[in-house]
Amino acid sequence: MKYSILVNGQSHAVEVDADTPLLWVLRDQLQMNGTKFSCGAGLCGACTVLIDGKPVRSCSYPIENLHNQQVMTIEGLERNHSVAQAWREMDVPQCGYCQSGQILSAVALLEKTPNPTDEQIQAGMGNLCRCGTYPEIKRAIALATDLTGKGA
Repeated sequence: MKYSILVNGQSHAVEVDADTPLLWVLRDQLQMNGTKFSCGAGLCGACTVLIDGKPVRSCSYPIENLHNQQVMTIEGLERNHSVAQAWREMDVPQCGYCQSGQILSAVALLEKTPNPTDEQIQAGMGNLCRCGTYPEIKRAIALATDLTGKGA
């Protein structure tokens, strides 16, 4: 089937099966490889994108479920976004594989909860990191809060 999808502010026409996961449309059809494949079951969060500002695991989200919604991938995040700045400043990534999903989850968390507590960060993220960079991620989210002027 043919679909028109809005990704990072641009409209794209794709022709795929209705049950094709958004992840594969992004990677294979649109050549946006920042969104990563890992578990394939929506459990780890490496494939996280934002759909209308909400984090979604793209590996288990069929393209047919997109209905005039805005998809944002890591490629669509501005380099000077407070979360991107904080990630660089805190030197968060080790291997980096999960980081695009981590960053987009953090963006969504801070939109919903501008000044999160440690408990809200832990509950709001839910992405796995094999390298164990959770303390750096938490510090980067706190720094991003300060960079946006929303911190205490």
